[in-house]
Amino acid sequence: MKRNNPYNQIRILLIVLSTIVLCWISVVQAEQSGFKRKEVDLRVSGGSRIQAIRYSEEKEPSLFNEKTYHKMRVVRKRILRDNLPSEEKSFSLMSIPSVMANVIDSPPIDGFVPRIVVSVTDKGSDDFDWVAEAHMSVVGNYLTDNPETDFIIGLFDTGASAHIISHAGANRTGIYDADLITSSMVEIQGATNSVLGLVSKPLAIFIDGLAAIEPNGMTLDSSNMVGQSNVSVIVGDLPPEDKPDLPTVAGSPMSVNFVTVINNDSPITLTHDGNDLTSPDIRFYEHDDSMIPDYANRIPLNLIPSGAQNIQYIPDLAAIMEFVFQPGSPSIIVGNSAQSLFFIDSVDLRNDDLSAIDKQRFMLDTGAQITVISSGVGSRLGLNPDNPDFEVEIQDVTGEITLEPGFYIDSLDIPSLGEWLSFTNVPVVLLDVGSPEGGTLEGIIGMNLFVNFNLVLRGGGLLGQDPPSLEFELITEHLIADIAPEGGDGIVDFLDFEAFVNAWLSTTTSPNWNPAADLAPPLNPDGIIDTLDLSIFFDNWLKTASR
Repeated sequence: MKRNNPYNQIRILLIVLSTIVLCWISVVQAEQSGFKRKEVDLRVSGGSRIQAIRYSEEKEPSLFNEKTYHKMRVVRKRILRDNLPSEEKSFSLMSIPSVMANVIDSPPIDGFVPRIVVSVTDKGSDDFDWVAEAHMSVVGNYLTDNPETDFIIGLFDTGASAHIISHAGANRTGIYDADLITSSMVEIQGATNSVLGLVSKPLAIFIDGLAAIEPNGMTLDSSNMVGQSNVSVIVGDLPPEDKPDLPTVAGSPMSVNFVTVINNDSPITLTHDGNDLTSPDIRFYEHDDSMIPDYANRIPLNLIPSGAQNIQYIPDLAAIMEFVFQPGSPSIIVGNSAQSLFFIDSVDLRNDDLSAIDKQRFMLDTGAQITVISSGVGSRLGLNPDNPDFEVEIQDVTGEITLEPGFYIDSLDIPSLGEWLSFTNVPVVLLDVGSPEGGTLEGIIGMNLFVNFNLVLRGGGLLGQDPPSLEFELITEHLIADIAPEGGDGIVDFLDFEAFVNAWLSTTTSPNWNPAADLAPPLNPDGIIDTLDLSIFFDNWLKTASR
């Protein structure tokens, strides 16, 4: 009989004990951290997504899509330069007079998703021209026999330097069947990694908001679509098993040609391909259209790198040598050196007694639901990645998952013409993202900061165009019985009572009829101003809209 070696027994025992100790340490660390894990589906930048948040039991992050945004406090106050830290009082901000600001306390960690409908036609160029052309209606021939159903739901994404069509979307719209794919490939940079995509031949891409989809039959009304012809887009290749497909996005090259109106006070919800989707109502206009809302507050934007001239693709030089004219790279905003993206003109951040003031490399990214700051800005604010307030699990375009730290910083201000935007207790993710001009961005302004606002993104910045800007208007709660002046003024007072009295006992055929005073029954007014309406009026007496 073979005897057991005592050294082997000791070795096995040590391995078992080590395993037990490691497991015990992991459990203790998990208990000490006090972090819970919550699965989410949030968009960062470059097609990356946050699939989970790990947070302290003492502070669960507020999620916009769970309607906890109603807990946010929105006020207006005057920002005084005397409130600046003493070391900054000699800074250039001293020359700025006191301004009014919309102050949003504790914005949610995630913002809205600007969804659009996307269609594709074969409209390229009739000659050797690689510059895109803008259109206010659909031109060219669709690539399928059923364009009213063969559309894609995508994103309006100012953080994307080129248009992208997913692999599934390219099949649905007929791009593959029409043989509109070149042999060229391009690298797509995500938040933490990159993936390759295919380059298309010249085609046309058209977009509109979800209001273009008929909700019952789920068919597309293309009459208000806008777009660009003779563009080359990035097309998703068949993704490996268990890897994500590329998202479908209309990127910054679309933004510069149009004015985009984003109405957060008019959300649209529908079901498409079995998925429940919600988005603000999004509309696209020519720059001089009189139907564009006129908002008093405006954030100056810059196209960086500067010197943008047009939207174009770069021909495949190797193919030209074989007398084949096709794109070698997708259409982008081309300037002096590289593709251009929208940047906020100035951002001020503070945390405890530290600050990062007048930062000019914060990209405006409508495709990012969350706000990001770089490690450089984080170091200025004294943030410690080893001691985060929360953590996010980010799945990149490659499917790779990384854990990144998140923090609540004291304030983030965006100076603007009119009223400033001021945010307090702001959730941010610490993440370094590549910049189109080289190096890393100082940060990304995500849509979690704008859930309380209607927006007008005025594209521009190309040669001969006005500079781009983002206009905004605070969404105020509409009060029942706030009927005067027309549209209401945020309080139910004697102005409203006077208007109500003037309509007393009127009906729909009366000369003094005022439909705004017909308050009862609440969901189905009865066409007469009487005691039922008076009761509701006094139930709301002296109420004010929350701001």
